[in-house]
Amino acid sequence: MADKKSSPKKETPLDKTYAIVEASGKQLWLQPNRYYDLDRCHAEVNDVLTIDKVLLFNNGKDLKIGKPYVKDAKVEIKILEHRRGPKIIVYKMRPKKKTRRKNGHRQEQTRVLVQSISVGSNTKKSKGTKDAETSANKVESE
Repeated sequence: MADKKSSPKKETPLDKTYAIVEASGKQLWLQPNRYYDLDRCHAEVNDVLTIDKVLLFNNGKDLKIGKPYVKDAKVEIKILEHRRGPKIIVYKMRPKKKTRRKNGHRQEQTRVLVQSISVGSNTKKSKGTKDAETSANKVESE
């Protein structure tokens, strides 16, 4: 019997592109064409926001590290929906005192899609954003 070696999936340059940004008081690893849950953003659904606080940028060829931020780097994100996280139960009890307190909490979150990661003129966009931009431009011109 011959052992068949499975060839590893070839990564496209878009798969290797990522950025580490500072958003919602946290540092996040973002890649194009993926969605993430951030703390609640005060913006409407389908709005496009730009994050300028990019700490690190890697496109597969070169790595840029900011001091503290990478110059002329930006990440464009589109807000998909506002939601709430899972329920967390907080239970406090003092033994021998007959005091108990049960409380629940659900964190407010915003689900976002990373549309593009760019430094200067170098832009890595997802495939679906070009169609959305052209349709938005057509609506504005009419």
